Amino acid sequence: MHSKHRLSNNKDFVTIYKKGKSFANRYFVLYIYKHAKSLDPFRLGVSVSKKVGNAVVRNRIKRLVKEVFLSKKDSLPTGYDFVIIARNAASTIDYQKTNETIEILLKKSKIIRSM
Repeated sequence: MHSKHRLSNNKDFVTIYKKGKSFANRYFVLYIYKHAKSLDPFRLGVSVSKKVGNAVVRNRIKRLVKEVFLSKKDSLPTGYDFVIIARNAASTIDYQKTNETIEILLKKSKIIRSM
């Protein structure tokens, strides 16, 4: 994932948690925050707790989530920050289910209409 699409500063995560809106399902919690620079591309942060699994499992979940967001890059609006928190159930799902689940969360948040 290109650095312009990545959230890496802890301050940004805290701001999104406090001021953003959250949407959740069985697998993920999605936080969305519209930042002041509306022309900047979307930024994504992925958080996977050690409770979810070992490093291999956690990194696999991160790769899947990043890939899903990159595949939806053209339909996501600019100026938004997204943080995805993986829940325990996310350790067993594949790419297709991850894609469906994140798409449902994005539709629930009204960021995207339909794909």
